[in-house]
Amino acid sequence: MSVEPMDRLAAPLVVDAKVARELKRQVAADLYEQLSNAPAGPADAAGRRQRGRALIEDAVARWSDAYAVAHGVTPTREQDRALAEVVFDLLFRAGRLQPYLDDPDIENILINGCDDVWISKANQPLRQVPPVADTDEELVELLQDLARRHGGGERSLSVASPMLALRLEGGMRLQAMTHVTPRPYVAIRRHRVQNATLGDLVQLGTVDSTVASFLAAAIRARKNVMITGTQGVGKTSLLRAMAGEIPPDERVGTLESEFELWLHTLGHLRQVVPMEAREGNGERVDGRLAGELTIGELIPAALRMTLNRIIVGEVRSAEVVPMLRVMTNGEGGSMCTLHARTPHMVVDRIAELCLEYGAQMTDQLAHRLTANALDFVVHVTMIDETGIGGRRHRFVSHVLEVAGLGEQGRPALNTVFGPRKGGVDAQGRQVWPEPRAVPQTPPACLDDLRRVGFDAALLRNPYGTWAAPLGLRVNGGDDEQGVGGVA
Repeated sequence: MSVEPMDRLAAPLVVDAKVARELKRQVAADLYEQLSNAPAGPADAAGRRQRGRALIEDAVARWSDAYAVAHGVTPTREQDRALAEVVFDLLFRAGRLQPYLDDPDIENILINGCDDVWISKANQPLRQVPPVADTDEELVELLQDLARRHGGGERSLSVASPMLALRLEGGMRLQAMTHVTPRPYVAIRRHRVQNATLGDLVQLGTVDSTVASFLAAAIRARKNVMITGTQGVGKTSLLRAMAGEIPPDERVGTLESEFELWLHTLGHLRQVVPMEAREGNGERVDGRLAGELTIGELIPAALRMTLNRIIVGEVRSAEVVPMLRVMTNGEGGSMCTLHARTPHMVVDRIAELCLEYGAQMTDQLAHRLTANALDFVVHVTMIDETGIGGRRHRFVSHVLEVAGLGEQGRPALNTVFGPRKGGVDAQGRQVWPEPRAVPQTPPACLDDLRRVGFDAALLRNPYGTWAAPLGLRVNGGDDEQGVGGVA
């Protein structure tokens, strides 16, 4: 076994991967035999891990003795311990991926084949790290193991099912593709802010206290909210924080492709009905995968669960139509997220997804559904300046009120909060640019928000409660260092 310094992300000792894989196969076979012959029946996950740990210790001890006889050098206790941990990770966790999953500072893990692995940490650019497998076949085997352990028995990766979506321990999300790509491709994303409240997001600079108070009031006033933005900007974190403003005794249903909100485990809400979509098993019946259950198909069942609100983790396709209908016909206060590059693309993005619902859907009907269902669109933006020595800034840039149908039958959008351009105002005063959401126009439903405790005087400050401009290195077209501010 070769032992030498390794990347700081991983264990301090490097273990011979071939040895670890061989011991993993031996222990897996021994564990299967033990569990099959156990009089008490199959053990639970904790029991399997406990038995596996004991078998691994025995296997490593035998290997260490054989190595000493063959080479005249006895591996150290640290080397044996490192080997045992690698075997345990291979058998019960994520193998050589595990050190990266354990690092709380890593936001993204991108794998373009077994030996082309990249990670990004908060406020740092991508960098390449050592391989996570010796071959692509070994990487696919690892992914298949993860699918069996974390996929609820329905998720797999094969020629028949070349795409895999999983939630991993700690709330991380994995998406993998193979057989339709030259090599196995994997993207793993971590939600670094999992239990944040709106108050926490104020401290992080995602919103100021004015926007936080407004969003909290919108939830209390049972307004329907859609959170939009591109991938990785913090939509789910904001949705989770806003859900923290729901009264704890309300009955809430969550619908997700993979559990990411975890509202049923955080403890604030006493009655949460969590629902997760189910992938098919690769066999097509009547044009669809056998056993598949989509979010759109879960919504009608959810409506029969006596729910006060429905939250859809991410609207991706035709399920937008039943979601909008729930918002239109329900008690109000439902929420969802949607991918959109800019806030003013949201109306067209919703219409595009509505058209996937069927031939009976039209742009006109989609616009009417949107206008009737939504009260607010909250857009989250990221400015990434890590490439020029800065940091990633994630923040709410817009809060738009959907004010019914406007010109040409499209939903009218009222900018309640939005960025402020720099320059000189009508009184000759210097106005500093602010890309984050600051007050613009009071909403038409302001009285509804005041009834649940919102202080309308907060909307009078043109810069909200930000103490200084956002500290950007490139701000408003000026190439000089930006003014420091709350980030």
